[in-house]
Amino acid sequence: MLHPGILESLAGAGHGARVLLADGHYPASTATGERARTVHLNLAPGLLDVTTVLDVLLRALPVEAAHVMVPPEGEPEPPAIAEYRSMLTGVPVDTLGRFEFYDAARSPDLALAIVTADTRTYANLLLTIGVRAEGTLTTR
Repeated sequence: MLHPGILESLAGAGHGARVLLADGHYPASTATGERARTVHLNLAPGLLDVTTVLDVLLRALPVEAAHVMVPPEGEPEPPAIAEYRSMLTGVPVDTLGRFEFYDAARSPDLALAIVTADTRTYANLLLTIGVRAEGTLTTR
């Protein structure tokens, strides 16, 4: 991971802080926490997507919980959600309706919002930072 804004935000975030990975449709100017840094990685449609950013973050970040945005009842679960569940092995992934998700992302616990160019609908993901197990962090 090389992005200075992302690195700085993650360095300042601790246990319980949240990180939003937003798709290209997400209203980041109105549905993020006041103290959160917003980083735009939306260069062109589909470049970058939430899955790619998640893959990079999981190499550097312990995740204890995740929330996904789901469509209204009766609509099928978006394919992105199954993808996230498979990547977040052992992490509880809870669902929130659209407006409940927005409220969760507006929390003062949100440290970082990464806006991607993911064109899939309902591809938003809210991560809660956990702690590293003792002995898993090396200094060399």
